[in-house]
Amino acid sequence: MKQPCVYILASKKNGTLYIGVTSDLVKRIWQHKNKVVSGFTGDYHVNKLVYFEQFDDMENAINREKQLKHWNRAWKIRLIEKSNIDWLDLYDELS
Repeated sequence: MKQPCVYILASKKNGTLYIGVTSDLVKRIWQHKNKVVSGFTGDYHVNKLVYFEQFDDMENAINREKQLKHWNRAWKIRLIEKSNIDWLDLYDELS
């Protein structure tokens, strides 16, 4: 899926969250799952895609990422559960 996206990863249901932005969601989530880039998601085993939004341009995706990063945890959880109540890994549907 080569389109600007903002995404949320989780370690498990109600676990550690990570918010990112990318222009190629499938490739980026694969990188997280395979720990291609060292860092937070690899250290804390945060590799389950639980939410994403698509955008027409990267500028809007980045603005949304910044907005979500400033939200409190409860708001982020409500956003995830609005479309993914069971916290399923959405990566399987994309790849």
